[in-house]
Amino acid sequence: KYIARLNRQRQLLNKRILTAVLRTEEKSRSRFAKDLHDGLGPLLSSARMSLSALQRESLPADQQEIIGNTTYVIDEAIRSLREISNNLSPHVLNDFGLARGIQNFVGKSSAMHDVKIRFTTNLRSERYDTDVEVILYRVVCELVNNSLKHSGCTEINLSLSKSGDTLALDYTDNGRGFNPAAVTDCGMGLSNIASRINSLNGRFDITSAKGVGMQAKIRVSTQAESAEKL
Repeated sequence: KYIARLNRQRQLLNKRILTAVLRTEEKSRSRFAKDLHDGLGPLLSSARMSLSALQRESLPADQQEIIGNTTYVIDEAIRSLREISNNLSPHVLNDFGLARGIQNFVGKSSAMHDVKIRFTTNLRSERYDTDVEVILYRVVCELVNNSLKHSGCTEINLSLSKSGDTLALDYTDNGRGFNPAAVTDCGMGLSNIASRINSLNGRFDITSAKGVGMQAKIRVSTQAESAEKL
């Protein structure tokens, strides 16, 4: 009994440490995103306004061309800044919840790649514990990005549903597949995904084989314990 109690205490301590690390990581992401938006954003916007003023002047054609090209580059920089800031701290997730956040990410990812991504959910505007929303969102992003980068798939199917106090995330792609036991790290890595889900006392199961795509099943409670309660 003593050994079992020690093991239980060690597991709880490990979860508490992991939860604290994940929360610190998200706070750092949010702070960096805000610094980018509030610092670099206004500078780029000011430069864009100055160039717009110059474009209204009667300048030689070659100078107008330079101004036009520079304006295009600044516009691209502003778009990239918004994308980076949103990836660091997704505003749709923060403002509207998990389902809308995932839908927004899936829509952008599908538009940027020649891959059909289907997302279905029975969630509406429900909000859950911040740890639950952020971790599931990050896991979805990693699964989708890994499929797009490494699987060679043409279709991804993603389902998010709630039954009772359980959130169920089911994910499949029709890519080339792999041996899960032989995979080391890929982006965030399957082991890190498992650790994140474990921090919520959830379950993460993945099956795959070469030539048959991959399937991932995630189950977490909407009543996830916080680090303070562990």
